[in-house]
Amino acid sequence: MHPPNDTTSASDRWPSVDYAEWSATCDTVHAHSQVLGKLAVALAPPEPQLQHAALRLTARGLETLPLPAPDRSGAFVAGLDLHAHEAFLEHSDGRVRRVSLTPDRPVGEVTREILSNARALGGPVEINPTPQEVWWTVPLDEDEDHHTYDAEAVGSYFSAATQASLVLAAFRAPYRARETPVNTWWGSFDLAVNLFSGLPAEPPSDDFIMRNAMDVQEIAVGWWPGNPRYPRAAFYAFAHPAPVEFANARLSPPAARWDDGLGEYILDWAAIRSTPDPHATALQFARSALRHACTVCQWAPPLLASAEGIPPPIR
Repeated sequence: MHPPNDTTSASDRWPSVDYAEWSATCDTVHAHSQVLGKLAVALAPPEPQLQHAALRLTARGLETLPLPAPDRSGAFVAGLDLHAHEAFLEHSDGRVRRVSLTPDRPVGEVTREILSNARALGGPVEINPTPQEVWWTVPLDEDEDHHTYDAEAVGSYFSAATQASLVLAAFRAPYRARETPVNTWWGSFDLAVNLFSGLPAEPPSDDFIMRNAMDVQEIAVGWWPGNPRYPRAAFYAFAHPAPVEFANARLSPPAARWDDGLGEYILDWAAIRSTPDPHATALQFARSALRHACTVCQWAPPLLASAEGIPPPIR
């Protein structure tokens, strides 16, 4: 519920996010987020399902978890402040370095400055600058193509992402088995929560990401702001591994649908925004997808019961 004095409308809190209208800026911010992720990959202790590489959405933007400084001086966090429109690095000893993202600075220029500041704060840092899971190949520290930065569009994205993250946090909260926090994945530039059954699974392919991220049974629910493959903001849900009949359900709300091309259930952001309570609508989709997935994938009944808010008995 919103406070009684909250006079903003749902459409204000859940702004329009149309990839076609802000694609150039979206791709620039996506590239900047990859620099943060590459720092995490280089410095964080590896975790199952690549959890160490994920970013977190905070009240000011996207951030890594604290990363160990190579010179053993402590830890630092790297992030994108989407209010101030700056990249930042903050050391545990209080030192801070900031890098402006405006006006329309190329990704390569920003990347080089971020890395220079990271080295100044924490010692020698090297990343693999090759972008991942995207449709361009220019190394991040050489990328002069992506430079558009529309601050208003970034603000709309961040407001939308914040609402989406609150839905995902509410969705995962009651689950009583292994699960993830709300992650921001810099490869696919989406937010996601993954719930696990506790059993292993065969990865869908042998590439590095799939081999390491999808070697267990999981149900994922997430949100993305759109991309060339699906140029609309939307919530999505999938299960791995899933039987053929997984694609045959009618989820709630009625606007939810299976997308053959994506191999996922989709609920478009625009459909959510048009409802009286967008948060409740999106949460209904997430829970409906989980209920269906647990049933057809034959997960242990207590897992679904816990996700529905019924915790297991105290032993």
